[in-house]
Amino acid sequence: MPPPLPIAPSLPRDVAPILELAARSMFDLFASASEGMMLVDREARVVWINDQYRRFLPALGFAREQDFVGHPVSDVVHNTLMHQVIQSGKPILIDLLTNRAGTFAVSRIPLRDEAGEVIGALGIVLFDQTSSNLQPLLAKFARLQQELEEAQRELAAQRSQHGGQRRSKYTLASFVGSSPAASEVKRQARRAAQSHSPVLLLGETGTGKELLAHGIHAASARAGGPFVSVNIAAVPDTLLEAEFFGVAPGAYTGADRKGRIGKFKLADGGTLFLDEIGDMPPGLQAKLLRALQEGEIEPLGSNQLVPFDVRVIAATSRDLAGLVRSGQFREDLYYRLNVLPVRVPPLRERRGDIPALIETLGEDMAHRGSPPPELSAGALALLAAQHWRGNIRELRNVLEQAALRADSDRLDTAQIEALLRQSGLAQVQPALPPEPAPPDAAALLRPLGVQVAELEQRAIAAALRATDGNKLATARLLGISRATLYARMDAAPPAPATD
Repeated sequence: MPPPLPIAPSLPRDVAPILELAARSMFDLFASASEGMMLVDREARVVWINDQYRRFLPALGFAREQDFVGHPVSDVVHNTLMHQVIQSGKPILIDLLTNRAGTFAVSRIPLRDEAGEVIGALGIVLFDQTSSNLQPLLAKFARLQQELEEAQRELAAQRSQHGGQRRSKYTLASFVGSSPAASEVKRQARRAAQSHSPVLLLGETGTGKELLAHGIHAASARAGGPFVSVNIAAVPDTLLEAEFFGVAPGAYTGADRKGRIGKFKLADGGTLFLDEIGDMPPGLQAKLLRALQEGEIEPLGSNQLVPFDVRVIAATSRDLAGLVRSGQFREDLYYRLNVLPVRVPPLRERRGDIPALIETLGEDMAHRGSPPPELSAGALALLAAQHWRGNIRELRNVLEQAALRADSDRLDTAQIEALLRQSGLAQVQPALPPEPAPPDAAALLRPLGVQVAELEQRAIAAALRATDGNKLATARLLGISRATLYARMDAAPPAPATD
C-alpha cells in the first residue's frame, strides 16, 4: 500500500482529518473500483502497481513485475503521458490511451509534498475495452485511431511517391575495393557524377551496378533530389508504360480515379535509374527515346505533355551492342544512353578485393542478426580463387550459408570446400598461391628475358593447378595453343647474358 496522499498543513485542525480521510477513501475507492493503478516518482519511474494493474503486464510484454516496476514509465507503457503530468504539474482527468494491452479510459493526477513540489503522479485505469458501459465509445476511438494511422501511412507513401523520401542509400565509398579494377571504376563513376549526361553501367549480374548508380547520384549536383529506380525485368510489359509515364485520372476501367504519377515525374529534379534496360520491350523503346530527347512525357489517357528534368542512369547485364546488331534494341536509343559508359568489372577480375568484401559483407550480416563465421587464411584464399559467376551476390550467399551451417565459429579450408560443393558450385577451384614477395634491387637488375620467363612459369603452374593438370583446359585458360603451352613448359629460363 502506498503512503497516504499529502494534505496541506495550513488547514484548520477540524478540517484536515476529514480531508485526509477523504483522500484515503478516494484512494481506496479507485484502487478497488478501477481497472488498475500505478504510482511513479518524480523521475517518472514506476514505483508501485496494484493487483488489478498486474493483469496487464503480459499484454504489455512483461513476464515479471520486477521487469516493469522500477523502470521509466515511458519505457514500459507505450503512449503514456505520466512524465508530462510530472513536468507540468497539471492533471489529465480523462483521456483515452491505446497501447499493446488495448484501449483504456485513464486519469493522471500529480502528487505534491507539503511544500507543494511535485513528487510523483498517480495513474488510474478507469475503464478498459471490456467495460460494457464504455465499450461503444472505446471501440469507436480504437477504430478512429486505426483510421488515423492508416491515413498517416498513406500520406507518407504519397510523399515517398513524390520523391520526398527517395534518397540514395549508398555513396561511391560503399563500393568496396582498392584493386586497380575497382579504383578505375570508381574514378570513372566520379567523373560521370560531374556530368548531367546519361550513364550506362555495363557488367555481369551481382557486380554492384545499382550501388554505383546510388553513388553517382550522391556525388552529383542532383544529390538533394530524388533517386528513383525501376527494374525493367521485374515489371510486366503491359504495365511498363504506366510505370514510366503515369496514368491520367480515369484513363481506363479500373484506373485510380486520382490518377497515378509515373517514375519520370517522381524523379523530377533528381536521377532515374533504369535497371536491366536490355530487357525493355521494343514497343516502349521508341517512347522512351522520345521522352529523353524532348524532356516531356504524356501520361496514359491524357493529351497533356508534362515536362520533367531527370538525369538517367541505365544498367544492363546483357550485351547491349549485340542486341543492337540483332535488332532487339534500337540503335538510336543505344547511342542516347551510351554517352558515358562505365564497365563494372566482375569479381574474378579483382580477386584482391575479396577479403575486404568478405569483411564488409560479414559486418552487414552481423548487423542483420546473423554473425558470420571466422575464416582461416586457407579458407579465405580458397574463396578468393573461385570464379564467382554470380559475383558479389553469390559470395554473399555462400557466406550466409556458412553462417547457417557452420558447427564452429571458425571454418578451415576443408569446411569451406565442402560448403562450396554443397552450394552447387560446378567446379571448386584450388586456392591461389600466395603473391610472390616484391623483388629486391638485385632481382630487378636481372635481364628482362629471365624475369619474363619466370613469370610465364608461375602463370602456367597456377593454371595447371586450377585445371587439375588438364593441358587443354590450361591452354584455353591462358589464351594460347596447346602446342605453345608444351613449348613453354619444356623451355627453361634463359641464362643471364654476359658481356
